[in-house]
Amino acid sequence: MARFSGALRRGGVPVALGDEIDSAASLGLLDIGDREEVRLGLRSALRVEHRAWPLFDRLFDRHWRPGGPGRERRVSPRGRTRRAPRPWPGQVNPLDELRQSVARQQGVEPADEAGPHGGRPGYSPRALLRRKSFEACTEDELREMERLLARLVRRFATRRSRRLVPSKRGPVVDLRRSFRGALAREGELIELARRERAVELPRLVVLCDTSGSMDPYSRFLLTFVLSLGKVARRTETFSFNTSLTRLTPWITAGNVQATLSRFARRVEDWSGGTRIGECLREFVRDYLRQTVSGDTSVLILSDGLDRGDTGALDRALLAIRRRARRVIWLNPLMGDPRYRPEARGMKAALPHIDRLVPAHNIESLEAVMHTLQP
Repeated sequence: MARFSGALRRGGVPVALGDEIDSAASLGLLDIGDREEVRLGLRSALRVEHRAWPLFDRLFDRHWRPGGPGRERRVSPRGRTRRAPRPWPGQVNPLDELRQSVARQQGVEPADEAGPHGGRPGYSPRALLRRKSFEACTEDELREMERLLARLVRRFATRRSRRLVPSKRGPVVDLRRSFRGALAREGELIELARRERAVELPRLVVLCDTSGSMDPYSRFLLTFVLSLGKVARRTETFSFNTSLTRLTPWITAGNVQATLSRFARRVEDWSGGTRIGECLREFVRDYLRQTVSGDTSVLILSDGLDRGDTGALDRALLAIRRRARRVIWLNPLMGDPRYRPEARGMKAALPHIDRLVPAHNIESLEAVMHTLQP
């Protein structure tokens, strides 16, 4: 099949790797002893256009004869063995694509590529940077971390859910739609309808603490939120310290640094004190019904050091939890193994949140991405 498909491509017939896999699978459903049935079955599985049927028939007769095509390597006039053509720069290796496709269907990630000496990759500065706390980074490392955050969010935008949706080239055959389409062709099952796993992005509401105690982390957490908003379009962003501010109208697409500077200038009491309870009570009163529903994940980015009324925090979180799909509290202080959630704000919040997770480095934010997947 590989040689036959290669001959078709050299003749100008566009045959994709998925078509090859389909045609190989079709041979198990055909009467392999009936030459005409095999010819028609392969022509359908390979999606050969009508104008290319004569070329297909000639190549089929040449390749699928007794003994098959010659297996010996061709020798050039000078006596040297011809080498296999190298792929064009940027061309996908079909074997790599097949390996990744099989791994995705089995629900596992493909293995890492071997290093230049046959082993696994070793030391990587980026791997160390992923584990380094935001507050311990130099200015150059901070800029690199922002780039890593952008890549992290782009990977999140390609993650697929379990729900299947119609697709032209999906790996799963939709039998019902296939038979329904055959009715328009007098019952001939010419083309199979397919499905694939949908890319579903969550609906998010983010409440970010911008008080003075959060200064070492606010820049990266807001960068993470802004990058996330580029792919998860249904995202509402708020900041709070001594008052609540809706940030969504101030977000500029594609310019994270300008947006962060605008936040710092316009948000009242930036890097000041914090009254979490009063701010969340204001959110519940003014924005809860418009922004939070049963499919919404609410992210609260704060260290939980509250100077206000913890009773207000308790009541506000109870109202949010009753309406949201999940409430996740990201606390950067949890990066220290000695940390215990004993501050008044955290003690009041714990009964009403689904998960309390660290948010002190890129690795911890990667774990949050898995939590957000629908």
